Amino acid sequence: MKEDFQKINAQIIIMMKAGRKKILAKQANPNVATKSSRLDLVTDIDRMIEKFYENEIHRHFPAAKILGEEGLKQEGMLEYSGLFFVIDPIDGTMNFVKQKEHYASMVAVYAGGQPALAYIYDIVNDKLLSGGPALGGVFCNGEKITAPADLPLSEGLFGGSWPMVINNYHGVQAAIKQSSGLRIYGSAGIEYLHVILGQCICYLSHLRPWDFLPGKILAESLGLSVVNIDGSEVNVLSSNDVLVAPKRVCEEVLQLLS
Repeated sequence: MKEDFQKINAQIIIMMKAGRKKILAKQANPNVATKSSRLDLVTDIDRMIEKFYENEIHRHFPAAKILGEEGLKQEGMLEYSGLFFVIDPIDGTMNFVKQKEHYASMVAVYAGGQPALAYIYDIVNDKLLSGGPALGGVFCNGEKITAPADLPLSEGLFGGSWPMVINNYHGVQAAIKQSSGLRIYGSAGIEYLHVILGQCICYLSHLRPWDFLPGKILAESLGLSVVNIDGSEVNVLSSNDVLVAPKRVCEEVLQLLS
């Protein structure tokens, strides 16, 4: 059966806007725990929102499968004939805990093993990027947007992750020095949003699928490049060192990385 992506899109937006209200209502006093290290945080609100999304997805799309950062880890994204959701309830949990801003809620949707829809929601600023191949473009709060200008690296800000920068991973500092400056936000969703809206010219970080899939779908829908640090295709089922940028900048950065 052919999916009605307009209806699916509308339902996901309703779900994420309801999720935003729940996040903002609880963000003042989250219960915080650690996962792999003291820098890898999770809160009761991460888990609450992921569970809320799971319940809403299964209520409206009973046959859907889900991969969530904090909960369900269903497999078969590229083989499943139906809808497959990838959820990051709060991307940038450290920011959420320490700053109460600079975090996002993200969802990606595959249909029949192919990327279809994606969403990056800047919760504090109420800025929602949505769209994908199934909708024929990318939208910001419902308004269709165009691709950012394909400027040279020297004319834009470089978005990066602090472990890569301080360790000069693959000589990344050489590329940063060629840019207009470095920005580190600590949330892949916020970083992707900045690149898609032309506020940063590229973003490079080590990311897991729920970190990069929503941004990858949206960026590629605008003709941006999303590649591994060696220029190869990103494996959507595993962690990668991911670079997103307009094509010209992507080539410049890859040439500068060792």
